[in-house]
Amino acid sequence: MKAAHFKDVSRLRERTGVGVLAANQALRAAKGDLDKAVELLRKSGQKVAAGKVSRQTREGAIGHYIHANGKIAVLVVVSCETDFVAKSQPFLELIHNLALHIAAVNPLYVKPEDIPPAILEQERSIYREQTKGMKKPAAMIKKIVDGKLEQYFEESCLLRQKFVKDETQKVADLITAAVQKLGENIQVREFVRLSL
Repeated sequence: MKAAHFKDVSRLRERTGVGVLAANQALRAAKGDLDKAVELLRKSGQKVAAGKVSRQTREGAIGHYIHANGKIAVLVVVSCETDFVAKSQPFLELIHNLALHIAAVNPLYVKPEDIPPAILEQERSIYREQTKGMKKPAAMIKKIVDGKLEQYFEESCLLRQKFVKDETQKVADLITAAVQKLGENIQVREFVRLSL
């Protein structure tokens, strides 16, 4: 392995958390392009995560984060399949990063499916009201409302938010990378954010 290639593998591993073999294969497939290699790994990680999503998660851990000023605290419950993974350093790091993100960004829900139907309908009606003066076809208005709803999901749902420490990836991508690395289904169950 050439020295430059070894550095690229190391950089790719730092960015994605994958093993040496997976990083090497992704770099070869991307012909040395680091950004393309990251994208390839994300796509393969999504496939791996999708295949594990139906597996039961009966183990896990509760992570916490208290901001330095002592005025913001977060508890987050993250589950996995085995006690072995629940005690592993990468899993505990993931939980810490999730708690840190929640403290910084203050999501309201884990995923869009957790939003109560009444809140969703309230948001839809606000967006419909905002489009009332527009002279556009009904199909176009629906697309505008749907687009605004997607933006609401990205602002209020943890898994749809850009990760606070690396805005090139979403929180869901962070979890997908952990699933790929640890080989288990990982789910954020719930979280609580307290502030003074």
